[in-house]
Amino acid sequence: MENRFLLRNVKSVTEEEFDIVIENGKISEIAKAGEGKAPLVYDYSGTYISSGWIDLHVHAFPDFEPYGDEIDEIGVKQGVTTLVDAGSCGADQIADLVQSQYAAKTNLLAFLNISRIGLKRTDELSNMEWLKAEKILEAMKAYRSIIVGLKARISKSVVGKSGIEPLYFARKMSSEISLPLMVHIGSGPPAIEEVVSILEKGDIITHYLNGKANNLFDNEGKPLPLLMEAIQRGVHLDVGHGNASFSFQVAEAAKKHNVKFDTISTDIYRKNRLNGPVYSLAHVLSKFLYLGYSLEEVVNGVTVNAAKWLNRPELGRIQVGDRANLTLFTIEDEPVLFIDSEGEQREGKQIIKAKGVVVNGTFIEC
Repeated sequence: MENRFLLRNVKSVTEEEFDIVIENGKISEIAKAGEGKAPLVYDYSGTYISSGWIDLHVHAFPDFEPYGDEIDEIGVKQGVTTLVDAGSCGADQIADLVQSQYAAKTNLLAFLNISRIGLKRTDELSNMEWLKAEKILEAMKAYRSIIVGLKARISKSVVGKSGIEPLYFARKMSSEISLPLMVHIGSGPPAIEEVVSILEKGDIITHYLNGKANNLFDNEGKPLPLLMEAIQRGVHLDVGHGNASFSFQVAEAAKKHNVKFDTISTDIYRKNRLNGPVYSLAHVLSKFLYLGYSLEEVVNGVTVNAAKWLNRPELGRIQVGDRANLTLFTIEDEPVLFIDSEGEQREGKQIIKAKGVVVNGTFIEC
């Protein structure tokens, strides 16, 4: 780690230009553009900077197929300084996930899968014998600093004959450990009405823009009343793009009816990183620029809003005295073909590209 260095002529999403000096891993000065001083200077004139991107839904446990990847491949190499693994591991292997972060540069947090086996199989909630309260409590005792909530994938292929019962179990455990739920929604049964009615303030619906029949919008593209009621209760809406959970038609309907994301996340893993339609967090953010959201709204979806949900406000700001976690990026004017999880295409004209990160005070080019 360089002891003191300078990022020269960077700019915020509101086009304000400045210099940032990092010393001993922390932001030591925010100076007028061109006025910062340090022995080592990185000139990023015209490049945007934000607090480090947070991807609230990834799969970063490489041992599992198909839902796994290397932490830094979907982290700092793509401009993301903090990953939140979305339930790859249950109590049986959360220790292995935690251990894997020590060889990585990217910050790692995690949702604990309510099934002790995690994504070792993709029907992990089909057998209630795999849902053990004592195992969750043991994992929480050991890894409370890493675990941010519980993950329940409530869709037909995952729960099988267990139906809605795993979500009732998740609700009970959420209350017991005082942490919220992230709930994956998908094909029914269980019906979407059953699922959403159980969710409370601070819980997350991930995949809220999916195009499956059991989604949150009616045939005319209007949000279901139960979705608007959930928003009123304080339920958090997360994108969770993935291979099967983002529809341009639904996203366009949501935009039309002002049903806005709280956070933008990728649901990225090796397959959809290499072969699409996800590729990277920057690529997914570019889709929301295409949809007509402002740059500030888009970037807030992976900085301020994510940090607020995590109750780690320092991850969503640029402030003197904070540990330096920053993302540098550009917006390039070039034709780009966007593809959603349904195979539908849109022709965009701009693409966001990550250029570098400062993670825990260390500068890394993307």
